[in-house]
Amino acid sequence: MADGWIPDLTRTRGAKYVVIADAIANAVETGALRSGDRLPPQRDLAARLGIDLTTVTKAYEQARSAGLIGARGRAGSFVLPQDAIAAGPPPRDTGMNMPPEVEGGTLLATWERTASALLRAPGAGGRLHYAPAGGREADRAAGAEIFGRMGLASEAGQVVVTAGAQSALHAIIGATLERGDVVACGTHVYPGFLALARRAGLRLAPLACVEADALEALCRTTTVAALYVVPTNDNPTTVTIAADDRAALARVTRRHGVRIIEDDAYGQLAETPIAPLSSFAPELGWYVASLSKTISPALRVAHVRTPSVADALALAAEVHDANVMPPPLEAALATRWLEDGSYDRLIGETRAEAAARQAIAAEALPAGRYAAHPCGYHLWVPLADERAMAKAANALREAGMMAIPATSFAACDSNARALRVSLGGAIDRDGLRRGLTMLAKHLP
Repeated sequence: MADGWIPDLTRTRGAKYVVIADAIANAVETGALRSGDRLPPQRDLAARLGIDLTTVTKAYEQARSAGLIGARGRAGSFVLPQDAIAAGPPPRDTGMNMPPEVEGGTLLATWERTASALLRAPGAGGRLHYAPAGGREADRAAGAEIFGRMGLASEAGQVVVTAGAQSALHAIIGATLERGDVVACGTHVYPGFLALARRAGLRLAPLACVEADALEALCRTTTVAALYVVPTNDNPTTVTIAADDRAALARVTRRHGVRIIEDDAYGQLAETPIAPLSSFAPELGWYVASLSKTISPALRVAHVRTPSVADALALAAEVHDANVMPPPLEAALATRWLEDGSYDRLIGETRAEAAARQAIAAEALPAGRYAAHPCGYHLWVPLADERAMAKAANALREAGMMAIPATSFAACDSNARALRVSLGGAIDRDGLRRGLTMLAKHLP
């Protein structure tokens, strides 16, 4: 039993609930907390630390989301077995936002046909060998073409292919940042980046609004190493930064030497993509475009445009240390699809399905009560209070939909009462309509 365990809040800076959750993770990793150990009751721990009960509750919830602990009713919270942590899925969605399954889509047939053709082609055996850490030349050239289409001039030597965007972000952090560096971001951030930043010991500096004036004010008082941004259809808030605002942000980054980590997961889904923030300051931009949000999460392929060839070599070394190489067959699929037109068609199918689902949301929900991107597949839904959030989330889960509270995305202590509601995944349009109709009953 570990009822006497207490986290040291003085060792790490940041939101207290995050510090406590990180302390639980560290204690499990080091063996200070073992499988089956009971954590202190939340009310007791709050009293010992001299903090609000809600802070401890949020910390335990985050630890449960990470699969570190489980609740046993009145008996309390207990550390889960290590094998359960490694092998089992988390007890609830931790922020993954899946593209919708396209009604009448061609993905499976296209994948089967292209993979078969690649494996029958002369020299196909080479695709089953180790590939360069940064990706094969043809796959890097494909990435440069994708970036060029988005308005970001690139050459193959600047491109690194990684095993998905999360791998790319991990490598970028390793190549460019040091423990203690300050990274500007929004108040609510993609959980995958939050986890990487905390593990790397970065200090997040949330901006109330990701805009030039706010970044300028921060840079005048703090040495900012990087700006992390999802520029189009932000996850979770759905905000898209306009072209003029991107240019203004770039001017600030140039003035203060701030790197740009641009995680443009949804940019290619827009009917008319906006030029990347990195295109306004290419010497500072680390731009990530992946296929997991535009085509399928099964495609663990992302292309990263680095500021220079030297930066690409450094990033490739980080990729090698963590993943050895990107998945060669999947990278080849993306390259072939770009060559034969399937790439644009498949993204177009996702875009059309997302737009159809947004139309269903517009029919089911009152205007002005939620935020959305017209070609996106998630909503940001403010609610009156935590009770309303819980009721709405439960109703959506019963309908087979995922609703994630704002706290899962919080980069700082936040009183935001909102849910990120996913319109994607396996649920069909009829099921989506039923779920959103239920959600409407809980809106203020």
